[in-house]
Amino acid sequence: MHEMSLMEALVDLAEEEARKHQAQRINVIRVAVGALSHVDREALRFCFDAVTRGTISDGARFDMIDIAGAGWCLDCGKEVAISERFGPCPDCGHYRVQMTRGDDFRLIELEVA
Repeated sequence: MHEMSLMEALVDLAEEEARKHQAQRINVIRVAVGALSHVDREALRFCFDAVTRGTISDGARFDMIDIAGAGWCLDCGKEVAISERFGPCPDCGHYRVQMTRGDDFRLIELEVA
């Protein structure tokens, strides 16, 4: 399960940032999770509880912001919504679509005390 290592790295980053600002506690960790990121959201939530236990993030709220998939179709010459990597353009059906959004997994906000 790669979600555990992702969550460990995310919590380490969040706690490092919180300490830089002399925070004693993290109340909220907010992340962007792309529809095409191959991250299992339920596994991520489970890992959050396990990784934060006994840390300054213990008991924090974990918010995930959904980022929709999008790509640039080289044949249509426009950005289109996509729901899978390497899939066809939903408008013209060609497979020359370069992903432009939706593979995110990043820390976007912390609320600390």
